[in-house]
Amino acid sequence: MTIGIVSAAYIAAAVLFILSLGGLSGQESAKRAVWYGIVGMALAVIATVFGPGAGNGVVVALMVAGGAVLGSYVASRVQMTEMPQLVAALHSFVGLAAVFIGFNAHIEATHIAGLDETARTRLAGFAAILAHKTPAELSIMQVEVFVGVFIGAVTFTGSVVAFGKLAGKLDGKAKKLPGGHMLNAVAALLSLVLLVLYLNSAGVWTLGLMTLLAFFIGYHLIMGIGGADMPVVVSMLNSYSGWAAAAIGFTLGNDLLIVTGALVGSSGAILSYMMCKAMNRSFVSVILGGFGATGGPQMEIAGEQVGIDVDGVAAALKDADSIIIVPGYGMAVAQAQGAVSELTRKLRADGKTVRFAIHPVAGRLPGHMNVLLAEAKVPYDIVLEMDEINDDFPNTDVVIVIGSNDIVNPAAQDDPNSPISGMPVLEVWKARQVFVSKRGQGTGYSGIENPLFYKENTRMFYGDAKESVGKLLPVLA
Repeated sequence: MTIGIVSAAYIAAAVLFILSLGGLSGQESAKRAVWYGIVGMALAVIATVFGPGAGNGVVVALMVAGGAVLGSYVASRVQMTEMPQLVAALHSFVGLAAVFIGFNAHIEATHIAGLDETARTRLAGFAAILAHKTPAELSIMQVEVFVGVFIGAVTFTGSVVAFGKLAGKLDGKAKKLPGGHMLNAVAALLSLVLLVLYLNSAGVWTLGLMTLLAFFIGYHLIMGIGGADMPVVVSMLNSYSGWAAAAIGFTLGNDLLIVTGALVGSSGAILSYMMCKAMNRSFVSVILGGFGATGGPQMEIAGEQVGIDVDGVAAALKDADSIIIVPGYGMAVAQAQGAVSELTRKLRADGKTVRFAIHPVAGRLPGHMNVLLAEAKVPYDIVLEMDEINDDFPNTDVVIVIGSNDIVNPAAQDDPNSPISGMPVLEVWKARQVFVSKRGQGTGYSGIENPLFYKENTRMFYGDAKESVGKLLPVLA
């Protein structure tokens, strides 16, 4: 495959990646957008594997085949509720790849520096590129290697911690070591000093020590973020992995990898910023792992949770004209989206106005609820974002909260010491009646109590969401 064909394939792949990102912004175009991404990635891989200077064909073929089999196996077994932690795990692979490639580039450059001119002429691929670099270009490459390894190491351990929190293997509460942000600042400053030493030929030990410091920064940053903010963290780690890929692209001289990494990095950063704005959080504090902590004791909650049975909920729904359903992670866990879709069809057939209210961080991943509802064939036009529907709750007869907790917690507005203080929430308590479908009286992912459950107009509809909604359907007939 000639350089011209490879360049054309890279340009086509880059265009397809851009179309894919653009299409993912809408539910109706998302499926087509995914195919754009698949075709673009296939083009990129084929052009790279069969392009000029590519070697070790057997090893590459085995790795691609092995990765394809493993990827298919994992994808077939992962439930929709496990997608957030899978995404975090995949981010960690990108970060670790950046670390390995950076060290490999250093080893290759050191090896080539000891070769004579005759031996250099026989080099191919990446080694040949290194052999023809000027001293100034090699210095620039050293910076690229150092930065790529640093970002990759932070992404790796940060993603591993995010995976642990999302999978429930680590405590979701914000935790920092004594010294807090100062430890991260000192580690970052030491890494900068090591960069200067590395550029002055101090040796590979500087790269290794910086990697350990970056591993610590990634771990400590994400451990310092509370569970309620993990959707933003996943988005931010997505951005980190993109910048790590771009750094790898500069090191390898691969234009497509630079473009793709920049697309992922910038889109992840933009999404994180939008989510932070929607949550009334500081974008800088996300990067620094600075939220999820409280400033004092939280407000005490008075009263008790009052339960209701199927007949009571059904009677209220029959009398209601306007109904808003608020889905959350509990709906995903129970796989209740099909039953909820059937309930929606039945209520709309009875002439009732039914809509869905989606919080920006509902679930464990941006767009989590939208995907589930689309999968259950809920009409797109009745699925509304928080800003579009929040003012309508005072004029709503019944709100059904299905597996949501933190995103409908009035403590965000009423308690300045709450971990979610200041975060915009769906103001469901302003409706005439609120029914909360919940397994029990436990707290949400952030680990805090919800005063909504104790309000006079709220009734707790205990039980598995899928079974509870399923029991409603025959009663409403």
